Amino acid sequence: MRGKTIRQFLIDGQADGRWASELSNWTGKAYKIPRTYINQCKDRDDLSNTGVYFLFGRNDETDEEQVYIGEAENIFNRLKQHLSEKDFWTECIVFISKDNNLNKAHIKYLENHLYILAKESKRYEIVNSNVPTEASISEMDRAEMDEFIDNMRLILGVLGHKILEPSIKRKSDEKEILYILQDRSGIKASGKPISEGFAVLKGSKVANNVATSLSKSVINKRQLLFDKGIVDENFTFTQDWAFTSPSLAAAIVVGYSINGRNAWKNKKGVSLKEIEEG
Repeated sequence: MRGKTIRQFLIDGQADGRWASELSNWTGKAYKIPRTYINQCKDRDDLSNTGVYFLFGRNDETDEEQVYIGEAENIFNRLKQHLSEKDFWTECIVFISKDNNLNKAHIKYLENHLYILAKESKRYEIVNSNVPTEASISEMDRAEMDEFIDNMRLILGVLGHKILEPSIKRKSDEKEILYILQDRSGIKASGKPISEGFAVLKGSKVANNVATSLSKSVINKRQLLFDKGIVDENFTFTQDWAFTSPSLAAAIVVGYSINGRNAWKNKKGVSLKEIEEG
């Protein structure tokens, strides 16, 4: 796969201000805008263009990342409306066309497909009250919009939101899988290191109960897996799922605090820690 060039411009000269992002040989353009900077965006003429946007924030109760996906024929005006209509979000990412060639049908198509991809990834809690309606566009336009989405996926990831990415990417040339086996209760789970931390794979089991000493934050994360259907009533992972560390993944599985780098071992009994340290 060939490399790609993304140009990032700090509009306000600081990392926590507004960002503009462009991909070489692409007519699209992205803005990353903190909520507190929305009113300052009246100086960006192209934000009056047609486009799509993501509002990002967190659920105050569960701390789960949330997103609202929308479209507008005038992005700046719509974002201004959301300042008074929606409280949860702290930043937005906007996508427009530099030549302003996105029409209403295009952005309705984009909004619908972005919603579906975000729903499938299960990385964020989507706060849209309805599934966006898909517009009917020509075969040629669909091909262009699908390519537009591919480029959006790349830029969103660079800007810190892998909302359109599958939680775990399976490769055909998989190396050996690490696994944990908890002898006392017979719990067995398989997993592998990934760039975001550690993934527990579909079909893995989790303990029926948790230790009273397990931290409240881990218990809440575990419960959220049940609430979202990631772990079913049979205490089985229904899909691959990513965690930020091997220890968190192991604690979710066995129900008590554990050093994941020692617990996850390959088929030869070699721990993840030993493999990493060579």
